[in-house]
Amino acid sequence: MSAWETDPLLYVERLTMRFGGLVAVNALTFSVGRGEITALIGPNGAGKTTVFNCITGFYKPTEGRIAMALEPGAVSTVEEVTASGKTTVDGKLYLLERMPDYEIAKHARVARTFQNVRLFGGMTVLENLLVAQHNRLMSASSFTIGGLLGLPSYRAGIRTAMEKATYWLERVGLIDRADDAAGDLPYGAQRRLEIARAMCTDPVLLCLDEPAAGLNPRESAELNDLLRYICREHKISVLLIEHDMGVVMEISDHIIVLDYGQKISDGTASMVRNDPKVIAAYLGVEDEEVEAVEQEVGA
Repeated sequence: MSAWETDPLLYVERLTMRFGGLVAVNALTFSVGRGEITALIGPNGAGKTTVFNCITGFYKPTEGRIAMALEPGAVSTVEEVTASGKTTVDGKLYLLERMPDYEIAKHARVARTFQNVRLFGGMTVLENLLVAQHNRLMSASSFTIGGLLGLPSYRAGIRTAMEKATYWLERVGLIDRADDAAGDLPYGAQRRLEIARAMCTDPVLLCLDEPAAGLNPRESAELNDLLRYICREHKISVLLIEHDMGVVMEISDHIIVLDYGQKISDGTASMVRNDPKVIAAYLGVEDEEVEAVEQEVGA
């Protein structure tokens, strides 16, 4: 069995998000495997970004539970945490629907990129990665006092932050552009810089909203290699929204398909690729025609 079935890092249970009379996401249940790449796909308006907004705390779901298990097996304590009325017990598992966005990033260690590039364009490439480590640097400086006095803890914090930033700039091929303004980078390089900045926050779950949007084939291939490296070498779980099916099918361990806010398929790439409901949703086929599609694909 796969990691998303045996020991999930993220477990979403009956997630529902309503905006007045509009049900954007309806009773959605899925899991994200530890150290795996999971893709959330579907036609435009399927509710994918709304799911991301609920996971990362931008929206508070109308109903449902979002559990983040930082330790293997911790998902088994979800009922205990729920009954306690707290957001966490012993820091092993967090209920994200009860937490503000900044605590989800800090304590549950969830990082995110957006559909549109959101870099600090006037800062250098290096400064963008140092800003991502602001909280740790502030703690190392004892909230500026240590920095003003040049205490050893602050100097050590700066050294660690620079090493981490340098490491990720090398990984995304931008070390030679470290002193350039982030806004001057080509679009594909800005996409990679966003991922590097997110990784500088030391996440255990990296949520990427259409990371391949606007990339050419070479840049998409580089993105695939980067995401595989992040999962393989750093044991980070990746949850991505993506319309580029070449990227999705090539790198995903697990795929969830949404249509009008409801899950219509959930499984491996081969399972999803041949699912008649998925084919129908992407081709715009009406529900009553699904049987004909099944016959055509031999289901």
